[in-house]
Amino acid sequence: MNFLFSHRNFPAQFRHIITELGKNSENKIVFLCNTSNSFEIKGVRKVLYRLKRKIPKDCHRYLRQYEESIIHGQAAAECLIQLKNSGFIPDIIYSHGWGNSMFFKDVFPDVPLINYCEWYYNSSGADIGFDGNIPDYDKKALTRCNNSQFLQDLISCDLGICPTEWQKSRFPKELQNKINVIHDGIDTDYFIPNNDVEFKIPDSNIILSCKDEVLTYATRGMEPYRGFPQFMEIAKKLLQKRKNLHAVIAGEDRICYGPKLRNTTFKELMLEKLNFSEDELKRLHFTGGLPYIEYRKLLQISSVHCYLTYPFVLSWSMLEAMAVGCLIVASKTQPVEEVMKDGYNGLLVDFYDIKGFTKTIDEILEAKADNGGVHSDKNLKLKANARKTIIDNYDLKKLLPKHIEMIKNMTQKGV
Repeated sequence: MNFLFSHRNFPAQFRHIITELGKNSENKIVFLCNTSNSFEIKGVRKVLYRLKRKIPKDCHRYLRQYEESIIHGQAAAECLIQLKNSGFIPDIIYSHGWGNSMFFKDVFPDVPLINYCEWYYNSSGADIGFDGNIPDYDKKALTRCNNSQFLQDLISCDLGICPTEWQKSRFPKELQNKINVIHDGIDTDYFIPNNDVEFKIPDSNIILSCKDEVLTYATRGMEPYRGFPQFMEIAKKLLQKRKNLHAVIAGEDRICYGPKLRNTTFKELMLEKLNFSEDELKRLHFTGGLPYIEYRKLLQISSVHCYLTYPFVLSWSMLEAMAVGCLIVASKTQPVEEVMKDGYNGLLVDFYDIKGFTKTIDEILEAKADNGGVHSDKNLKLKANARKTIIDNYDLKKLLPKHIEMIKNMTQKGV
């Protein structure tokens, strides 16, 4: 069979599924993207589409995101026409909805199109306004226009796929019946508990293990959407109180979601604001982006893993931490509550309750210290239930076959 996958980046959410499909030498798999890297997947051919223009400076502010999507969509469609002229006719197309697939149905009107529906903006009830800044008319109008490409993709596709029920609930009710919920899946054979590993802080001589007091936090970008400012306040209070504690932050000093700051970053801002002592800074570690194997080690040696998020897209990192069996203290927000039940597989605290987070984490660490560096039976149960939740509901081994079956049903030709 011929498969066409498309995303601005490679391989994005499709890594597991194209790896599986690539195992069959009879399958021809093309991945259409705008940016690439050295990462290769056997049996998958990467094809880059090039943007032919930039967003005009005089473009209306409400239309900038839509204009960008059209630029991507036009370039991707023209590349798709070249593939068609060369003889590649896909049996099915699976694309992420950021504009690149906007015109695919105009090139292949009869080919089934699956659209990955990750997020739909709402001016209330989700991320916008969660920080207390109630959106005015201008913000609401911008939000409405920012959904334009998502509506185009959802209307033109034959089936929508969404990773969580929470994310699906943000789409218009009139279109939700077109969306199936199926998560990408977590590799529970890779993300496993291991009490014997050690984690070395990059560019240092510090080596941490499960015997140490380690507070962990993982993020793509250090931003309010993922509660980075709150975590820094929590870390400050705990490092000040607990002299053996190490706080380790994995992630890059950038902003992936939400507005950027001028001439500074949230990392620089919080370090300046909180005035860490010299001793505290020695125990506050920024690792930058980590290779997967080192990232797994960090989760495996974690005493407490802290996860915060606005009512927004749920991070894979939280599910990966659960699969490892981390003891997680997380924000009591809707995407988290879909997976985590307070007192069963983790502990939930209101997003802005710094004292509540600090007290909860401190009690866990104190109980571990009193128990000879081992978690109490109660907390070990939380850790075990966290992993069980992922194995039962988000295991790649269970969800990947469902993805394959979904494609089989769409093509009616088998895979």
